[in-house]
Amino acid sequence: MWIDNHTHINMLKASAAEAIEAAKSVNIERFINIGTHPDDIEAVYNTTKKFFPLIQCTLGLHPHEAKHYTKDIEKMIRTFAESKEVIAIGEIGLDFYYNHSDKNIQLDVFETQMQMAADLGLPVEIHTRDAEKETIEILKKFETVKGVIHCFTGTPWLADEAMRLGYNISISGIVTFPKANDLQATVKNLPLDRIHIETDAPFLAPVPMRGRENIPAYLAHTAKFVATLKDVSESELALQLQKNTTKIFPKFKL
Repeated sequence: MWIDNHTHINMLKASAAEAIEAAKSVNIERFINIGTHPDDIEAVYNTTKKFFPLIQCTLGLHPHEAKHYTKDIEKMIRTFAESKEVIAIGEIGLDFYYNHSDKNIQLDVFETQMQMAADLGLPVEIHTRDAEKETIEILKKFETVKGVIHCFTGTPWLADEAMRLGYNISISGIVTFPKANDLQATVKNLPLDRIHIETDAPFLAPVPMRGRENIPAYLAHTAKFVATLKDVSESELALQLQKNTTKIFPKFKL
């Protein structure tokens, strides 16, 4: 059984039910649905509640949306986070590549959401792009919080620093891309007990599905590629990833 560790089910063209059925046909049976925007927090939670325990979720504001953060949004996230459906705060972090929100606002909102995770005793799903140093500096301030660096495309330094702080590394379909040599080399050297795989659907469809809308079912291609890269069987990898997910997300239900 595979777990799609990071997927945006509410952004898919297909219904959640259709996406689940397609994924189950290739042995992908659990999904972590991600909230990112003020307008999708409640929708992500409601979809998750409808399909629990097949779907569980994380709720937070993506760095692109940091400029929209309010106390009302925080109150909503805190309220939903008390339920069994919500396993982490996220997707939160920093994105200095696009800068859709001002850098200082991103930094403030990232720290605010990290504090919320600390208050609630929840792990986090972290987005970081062109902000490795700043991301690590903030993570260091919250020693009790652990989680996952999602859709990892960073340097070996980032991977090492994150793991030293207790974070795991989640690998998306980008690892299958022909020019992803540096990422493949990094992933090859990661400890098997510190990794996850994800689709980040509807984004970043893996080879051989590039150019299409990504869906959770396409995780099977990333799983096969990573198993080969790590020189383990797919069944061994699947079992280890289940253990990794339940360890880093204590509220996650197999």
